[in-house]
Amino acid sequence: MGIEALADRQLTGGLAELPALIRRVVASRIRDANAIDDLVQETLARVMTAQARLDDSALAPYAVVVARNLLSAQWRQDVRFKQHAHRLIDLTDASRPEDQVLQREESRAVASALAQLPEGERQTLIAHEVEGQATSDLAAKSGSTAGAVAAQLHRTRAKLRVEYLLALERTRLPTERCRPVLLSLSGGERRRQRELDAAGHLLECPECAGLSGPLLDRLDGHPEGEEAIIAVRSDRDVVRARQRGREIAAQIDFSSTDLTLIATAISEVVRNIVRFADHGQLRVRVIEDAARRGLLIVARDVGPGIPDVDRALRDGYSTYGGLGIGLPGVRRLMDEFSIASELGKGTTITMAKWVHA
Repeated sequence: MGIEALADRQLTGGLAELPALIRRVVASRIRDANAIDDLVQETLARVMTAQARLDDSALAPYAVVVARNLLSAQWRQDVRFKQHAHRLIDLTDASRPEDQVLQREESRAVASALAQLPEGERQTLIAHEVEGQATSDLAAKSGSTAGAVAAQLHRTRAKLRVEYLLALERTRLPTERCRPVLLSLSGGERRRQRELDAAGHLLECPECAGLSGPLLDRLDGHPEGEEAIIAVRSDRDVVRARQRGREIAAQIDFSSTDLTLIATAISEVVRNIVRFADHGQLRVRVIEDAARRGLLIVARDVGPGIPDVDRALRDGYSTYGGLGIGLPGVRRLMDEFSIASELGKGTTITMAKWVHA
């Protein structure tokens, strides 16, 4: 079954409406039915890859941007093919001088991107990525927690990706709005995308539209499957989040008891998103320090917020009369737990569980 048929049959919401939209965009430029099908499916594949990092309102505009970029790329490829059709074989050397120039350009872009980071963030990133210092060691030096350091590293990497692309492409952003929009896309900050109307900006700004592809058309997480991002809207997402979190936790030698505790905690926080918020997102990621490995879980929602966080963390407090363990129970199940909530904007819960010898 093709990706377009899969979207038509299995997906709901904004994604289910995209195939027809993409087909209209593509069919307005080309007439070959097979080529249209290929481009529609390729566009859908890229949008589905980026879905977890995009606010729902940005899905359709991003799909239009991707389709237009693919059409332009195909047009350039067709032109090159016609220009070189007389060649039967390619006699160029694989190790060309141009390749060395490109490597130097990439190195300069990385250096330029690092220079744009605040001093503290740059030093933390280098200490972790280059020197191999564990998040727990960095947390001890800064008086923070391993989970907070991991979250900061995620934001720093998002900034680095944006600055690297700007330096590599030598792009000058036309407005002050551009960089915040690109940062929200790079970091998968769906609430921030909505606040900035990133969807409308992508359609209005050619520079950001061109950069959005490299920022979003990538797999988020580790190749070993040590990270997952799950969009949360309905009860079925509770099951999916619990299963995916348990799968990732099982990779790092948690006991069967701890796996059950982790799954229970994930179920509770995701069920709260479904019950009280418009929508949300769960991110599960493996973290480690010099002596141990663990799991970082971040649950974010776009909802009404919690009026009294201290009261919500007391045993026996419930706003719906359910039989769940509640936030106090979740806090007891995890090794680290923190909550931040803002009325009218939403709640973020960050928690961590470590593998204990």
